[in-house]
Amino acid sequence: MPFACIFVPNFPVQAVLRAEPGLRSQSLAVLEGKAPLQKVLAVNENARRAGIEPGMTRVQVETCGGLALRPRSSPAEADAHAALLECAQTFSPCVENGATDTFLLDLAGMEALFGSPSKIAHDLARRISALGVEANVAVASNVDTAALAARGFSGVTFISPGQEAERLGSLPVNVLFKKEQGQPASNPEQLMETFQRWGIHDLRSLAALPEVALSERMGQEGVLLQRLARGAMARDLVPLEEPPVFEAEIELEYPLVLLEPLAFLLNQLLEEICSRLAEYSLAAQELTLQLGLAGCYDVAPASRRHLDGEDRAWNAPGVAGGTPLPPHSFTRILRLPVPLLDPKVFLKLLQLDLNANPPSAPIRKIHLTAKPVRPRAAQGGLFLPPSPEPEKLELTLARIAGIVGEQKSGSVELLDTHRPEAFRMQHFVPEQPREKRRSLPESRPAAPQPDLVTALRIFRPPLRATVTLRDGKPAHITCPKRETIQGEILWTAGPWRSSGDWWEQEGWAHDEWDIAVQEKSGIVLYRLVRDLLRGQWLVEGSYD
Repeated sequence: MPFACIFVPNFPVQAVLRAEPGLRSQSLAVLEGKAPLQKVLAVNENARRAGIEPGMTRVQVETCGGLALRPRSSPAEADAHAALLECAQTFSPCVENGATDTFLLDLAGMEALFGSPSKIAHDLARRISALGVEANVAVASNVDTAALAARGFSGVTFISPGQEAERLGSLPVNVLFKKEQGQPASNPEQLMETFQRWGIHDLRSLAALPEVALSERMGQEGVLLQRLARGAMARDLVPLEEPPVFEAEIELEYPLVLLEPLAFLLNQLLEEICSRLAEYSLAAQELTLQLGLAGCYDVAPASRRHLDGEDRAWNAPGVAGGTPLPPHSFTRILRLPVPLLDPKVFLKLLQLDLNANPPSAPIRKIHLTAKPVRPRAAQGGLFLPPSPEPEKLELTLARIAGIVGEQKSGSVELLDTHRPEAFRMQHFVPEQPREKRRSLPESRPAAPQPDLVTALRIFRPPLRATVTLRDGKPAHITCPKRETIQGEILWTAGPWRSSGDWWEQEGWAHDEWDIAVQEKSGIVLYRLVRDLLRGQWLVEGSYD
């Protein structure tokens, strides 16, 4: 069974040269690291002849005339890697993406399409050269032999079955310690030092060592390296599998102006996607709906006519007095708290979302994408309180959000700030049941419980008040919205100043007081706050 290996030597340099072909005739050094501590990662042949070596600092090489310096380009390397992978997949459907600069191909059964393995190797090298990359291509009867030959020999190499040890014998030992899948090298520096002390410099010398004695001195790692040197290491190819994409699309002949026919088409797309997800034993937790809108006329939102509670229509092209708009797209992302696999639930959630956020033009194209995740695994407990099903709960929350607004429904998330009552609304996600924590040892003393607990009852919203100061302290208070809070202030404590977010326009700075006011029911304690930025007095709450 023949295998082929594509190896691109000096890959960072070749990726830059592919992106900038004008540098091929110049001396080039690729730098890595942060300025000013950049070091030379790789150089081309012209720079090597000029005395530039990897590991030199940027300061050392800047004095060399005619040397082009380029930082390592991740986008250029990714582009070159993708082009090489696509080229390899045109010759074989079974390709292993071993490393950034290495590709392994299974050529079994490809002779009928592309000719003999030797011809495939030469055609592959020519195709790669046309991409602007110079690579070594080797063909052998097993994967690791092809990889060693591609790393050790330049150009195109073909190794016939039975000649692996003879052809690989002239390669240096360090070719075994390249970063390649399937080649053991847990401590390459120590192994290389051991081989040098033994006088082993090439693979032929390593293959000739007694296997039992090598195993006694280096263990199984030495035996595996010897099998690689003999070309007798056989393993299966690990093909690159593209992740499945769960998406569906419909392009309409005539634009849609109603949501009812759109729901009919969405149902078809959702059933198709959910059936494919079920084949892979997956579920979806995020749906992306992208609608391609047709050119329309801009009209005021108030001019849209509502057909009923579940449907809407848009003014189609041709309305007099409108301004023509070019085609554009409309995207909605539906994120779910738990993975689901019910097209009916998805459809209803999309309908509710589109009713709350309708497109602004007729629809010409529908594209739906699902993000696959592992399905939800849940088991009810005998002693757990009953809770609604996630599907029904999500539909209920979507209906509530459609009535009160998306920013007014959900769960409260406290903000990381000292500002009083600072929070924001986020999408509600039910908490997963947790395992019962182990009880604390009885020997640990319990925390002391206070004898008296005073609670502050917060007023929402705070009550505006008029306060008279005497010697810088509140002396008299009048609250128009609550007649009981008025009169002389018998006792005060404070102020306690707090401030924050001064770098924003909505910064805050407060002086807080605790005051006592005589009422008919007795003396009542209140929390009084002065907003220093707005100059307002607010009664924030009362103490129980």
